[in-house]
Amino acid sequence: MSGHSKWSQIKHKKAVVDVKRGKLFSKLAKEIAVAARLGGEDSAMNPRLRTVIEKAKEANMPHDNIKRAVQKGTGELPGASYEEAVYEGYGPGGVALLIEVLTDNKNRTVAEIRHSLGKHGGSLGEAGCVSWMFEKKGYILVEKSSTDEDTLMSLAIDAGAEDMKNDPMEAHYEIITAPEDLKKVKDVLLERAIPVSVAEITMLPKSCVSLEGGMAEKMISLMEILEDHDDVQNVYANFDLPDEVIANVEE
Repeated sequence: MSGHSKWSQIKHKKAVVDVKRGKLFSKLAKEIAVAARLGGEDSAMNPRLRTVIEKAKEANMPHDNIKRAVQKGTGELPGASYEEAVYEGYGPGGVALLIEVLTDNKNRTVAEIRHSLGKHGGSLGEAGCVSWMFEKKGYILVEKSSTDEDTLMSLAIDAGAEDMKNDPMEAHYEIITAPEDLKKVKDVLLERAIPVSVAEITMLPKSCVSLEGGMAEKMISLMEILEDHDDVQNVYANFDLPDEVIANVEE
């Protein structure tokens, strides 16, 4: 899962830039509105809403923005009605892609995604063509400098984690949980003063496609364009990249 680890770290760093641009707040507001519409405004009774509000708070989204997004979702304030959709397809080199969107115009969104994929050597596929290559999991990254492997593994497994990985070439430990156990494991680590770099519900690939050279650069460009799209909430892919390519992206 090293490819997923690398891209998760890059996304985490880019989120700081996205906050400055207001891009992240806009996407979180959409997600909050949909969660409130589907499950109600009480976050104590609406796990999906509770999760996204926690995510919004971690991104320092203002309380008033969160409140307005909830009110738009419940209809207390006027706002667009967003639909959820998941598009499946392929990127350069046959990389599998799952693209989650929230949109008020599916026809426009799918046309724009199809155009972006085609422009970067990819294509849109039929429903189910790649989803079988992924598993929904809780995913946590912890910097190796913050704790030792034995301590972290003992805490994580006792808290309900399914697995922990230590790639000698990576700067982070990877912890895998069932989706419903993510918060419990994260809270246990924070209680022990172990900082968490990334904690998210994600789609983990069962296997990865290694990309190099121009193909790797084309894949990165496609990921950045897709993730920058206003209607795209998450993009999951099963690629792995050489360290030198990752270093160039992080600069």
